[in-house]
Amino acid sequence: MKGFSRILAAASLAAGLVFAGSALAQQPTQPTPGAIAAAKELLTLKHAAAMYANAVPGMVERTKTTLLQSNLNYQKDLNEVAVIVAKQLAGRESEIGDGMAKIYASEFTEQELKDLVTFYKSPLGQKLIAQEPKAITASMGFMDKWARQFAEVVNGAFRAEMRKRGKEI
Repeated sequence: MKGFSRILAAASLAAGLVFAGSALAQQPTQPTPGAIAAAKELLTLKHAAAMYANAVPGMVERTKTTLLQSNLNYQKDLNEVAVIVAKQLAGRESEIGDGMAKIYASEFTEQELKDLVTFYKSPLGQKLIAQEPKAITASMGFMDKWARQFAEVVNGAFRAEMRKRGKEI
């Protein structure tokens, strides 16, 4: 479920940016410091950090689990080392935020990012931030239901065509 939440957060972030404006303007090769700052503000408004907040502890846990599979006799040590490694690497998830800001600053002009920040600070932008995850969740539920129902239609069409050929499946 955590993975699904991250997907929803990412979809929400992407959908909001697509909704709010277009990045068709000429982009600088290297993002300006102002564009990066505006991108960081935008990502903060969109609560993007929630997508990667557990990246470091999650990676430490996955690595420990992988190592345990082939080193069961080191379980106690690996559990202890995981705590040490997690403490040593705490805060490194900020690198993800910095990287995301540079990507956004490369895809949007500084003015576009400032316009997006203005939009997301507006009442409609705040409503989008609050309501979009619910709309995405409901949309995903609708798509799942539709896919199940449509799969039955497709299955029925296959069976009907095969019957025409004298073959029951």
